[in-house]
Amino acid sequence: VYRFTLCSQNFKNLPIVCSHFLSADMIKIKVRRITMEIEKSNVNIKLTLVIKYIAMAVIIGIIVGIVDTIFGRGLLAISDFRTANYKYLIPFLPIAGLFIVWMYSYFSKVSLKGMTLVFEAGQNKRDSIPMALVPLVMIGTWITHLFGGSAGREGVAVQIGATLSHYMGRKLKTPDNSRIMLITGMAAGFGGLFQTPLAATFFAMEVIVAGYMDYQALLPAITAAFVASFTSHSLGLEKFAVELNETINMSDAKTVIIIIILGLAFGIVGRIFSYLLQLLKKIMAEKIVNPYLRIGLVSIPLAIILLLLWQGRYSGLGTNLILNAFNNGEIFLVDWLLKLLLTVLTLSIGFQGGEVTPLFSIGASLGIILGSFLGISPMLCAALGYAAVFGSATNTLMAPIMLGIEVFGGNNMLAFVVVCSLAYVVNGNRSIYGAQENIEKIISR
Repeated sequence: VYRFTLCSQNFKNLPIVCSHFLSADMIKIKVRRITMEIEKSNVNIKLTLVIKYIAMAVIIGIIVGIVDTIFGRGLLAISDFRTANYKYLIPFLPIAGLFIVWMYSYFSKVSLKGMTLVFEAGQNKRDSIPMALVPLVMIGTWITHLFGGSAGREGVAVQIGATLSHYMGRKLKTPDNSRIMLITGMAAGFGGLFQTPLAATFFAMEVIVAGYMDYQALLPAITAAFVASFTSHSLGLEKFAVELNETINMSDAKTVIIIIILGLAFGIVGRIFSYLLQLLKKIMAEKIVNPYLRIGLVSIPLAIILLLLWQGRYSGLGTNLILNAFNNGEIFLVDWLLKLLLTVLTLSIGFQGGEVTPLFSIGASLGIILGSFLGISPMLCAALGYAAVFGSATNTLMAPIMLGIEVFGGNNMLAFVVVCSLAYVVNGNRSIYGAQENIEKIISR
């Protein structure tokens, strides 16, 4: 009793008094043994969690790959049908717009926020994403493209992947599911549709918060992206790829100057696109509050313009411009500008789709024009523009570099790095995604 009291009253004497019971070496051994057991337990927990994430990533990759295939092949069939019958379909674009607004308002009005829901979930501002978003965004995008709206498709794929993975993460109660599982699903959606898993992984990791990448999500994200890409390819969804045989000589001073000019030009165009999109969305929402009036009235002149300009040349994804750029087809001087303006107008009034594929077409068609003017391979410039305008408009860096390598090969990797880096710097932290946060602003709060 005396010894116990002394230990409790004078903690400094604890090692001396307790030495009557245990030697100092034995105490150290026991402490070390307990510490090792705790560390081993933590390692086992982490290993179990990693295995769980990988297993879920594989499942998500398969499911999202299947959904991407259904959506992607359906969209290509719709696009082909519209191209063949544009005279009879584009005039009904205003009615199609009214139906899209009604559909969202009736089934899930909050789903109209689209990609904003994904960003809010990734930034822990929202607990869930409505599952109704998946069928609504698929049907809404199909209708937009069927009747000639100028829009993309990646937003749909990313929203589908994010919604399904976030739902699965919540149901299985995984730690940090609101972010890691969300990034995993986004990577699967992008990777399954474009079959560029590396670009998809980095896009999902860096787009939610500009300037920050959550590397905890790297393994499940890249796993899901590769599985989704393999799944969609196996099911018959084709990947767009171009083999560039030409190589840029980066040791030549004149060539380096041209590359710098290209990077600045592509960056400015991406910045203009993101600025106009956010500005016009705000103006339309303030000036025409009623969504039915907004999409019904503005889509009338939009349909007329789309119908009159070269037989619906600027309707849909813009893949016709991309194919022309890389197959020696005809590219007009104003192609990139008209595609930019018509895409911004289509999306700002409420039609569904994405922005990325139109950005690819804007960059590729601008690259052809700049290449011809600057005296460098137009096709090579089109490839650089394809990646860099996308990177500038989305405010991402690694994703466009990886995209350039996966689509066009690694022969001109250094050129892609330089051009995409310059485009990223010129962008000035603007993004087509209004809900995207910036790490510098978060730190300064």
